[in-house]
Amino acid sequence: MAGIVSTSKQGKRVVVIGGGVAGSLAAKLLQDDADVTLIDPKEYFEITWASLRSMVEPSFAERTVINHKNYFKKGRVVTSPAINITETDVTTKDGAVIGYDYLVIATGHNDLLPKTRQEKLSQYQTEYEKIVSSQSVLIVGGGPSGVELAAEIAVDFPEKKVTLVHKGPRLLEFVGEKAADKAFDWLESKKVEVILNQSVDLSSASEGNKTYRTSGGETIHADCHFLCVGKPLSSQWLSGTVLKDSLDGKGRVMVDEHLRVKDRKNVFAIGDITNIPEMKQGYIAESHANVAVKNIKVMMSGGKRKRLSTYKPGPEIAIVSLGRKDSVAQFPFVTVVGCLPGLIKSKDLFVGKTRKARGLSPKLVQG
Repeated sequence: MAGIVSTSKQGKRVVVIGGGVAGSLAAKLLQDDADVTLIDPKEYFEITWASLRSMVEPSFAERTVINHKNYFKKGRVVTSPAINITETDVTTKDGAVIGYDYLVIATGHNDLLPKTRQEKLSQYQTEYEKIVSSQSVLIVGGGPSGVELAAEIAVDFPEKKVTLVHKGPRLLEFVGEKAADKAFDWLESKKVEVILNQSVDLSSASEGNKTYRTSGGETIHADCHFLCVGKPLSSQWLSGTVLKDSLDGKGRVMVDEHLRVKDRKNVFAIGDITNIPEMKQGYIAESHANVAVKNIKVMMSGGKRKRLSTYKPGPEIAIVSLGRKDSVAQFPFVTVVGCLPGLIKSKDLFVGKTRKARGLSPKLVQG
């Protein structure tokens, strides 16, 4: 594939790598002012924090899996992973070479996802059928996705035996102990068996035999299992590019207060991939996108009258939904469990708000 060049907006070519929460919003907000190319291995953006609800209610995914072209109508989508960055271009796996004046890196975490929206919706249908046809379910991993999935199954299918195994000493290690304890108590009240400080050998159960062994010598019977463990950052590929010196020891991209990559004037990084010491959450990734977009617009206009915006981490709020009505919420000075925080998140999981931010109808189903 030859290089993709556009002369319509000279000096205003923006390439966004990654179509997750941060990248999708940045591309959407820049499309009116710049010549934007969004590079992503998949054709859609997914509201990831709503994904566990889609496993027990597949039709929910109709609103949470959104083709890039639905909110990003004026730009170009290249459906292929980025594999190299030079001072002037980005190269993708399928051979496209895309020139940039400004670059936004928003690749988040490594995850093997289906390429098309339809394949993703089918995947949820398959997972739902797996849950429905099982009497007992094993969930490995006690972070937010493991806890939320256990809660969704416990609420929608109370007759099923749910076991959650976590290798750490407590659930939800990214929040405080109080919030973790409240989530533990809520799960136990819904008859979910929680086993801490142990791991599971998933290969210990053969096809016919549904018994899994834990590192503590316990056996767990389960008709199916779900692995809900953290995914590594998608930054390893940058070590072979001109940005190789921008990674810290943990593989995070070092950024300044304007979210520009260390020692770079026209390259930004946003979302989970940055080295900003804060919780990695969707609403924070969206804040990053807003700041980076403002700064790119200032720079494109010559930046004469305006100073660049600074990103300041705000008060940290974590809300882990527990089924359809409850959740545990950690605010800066208080931790609450039950209906009140549940109303904030559990009912719609912020799906309407997130669709609206991308110019879409909160409720309408679109392909």
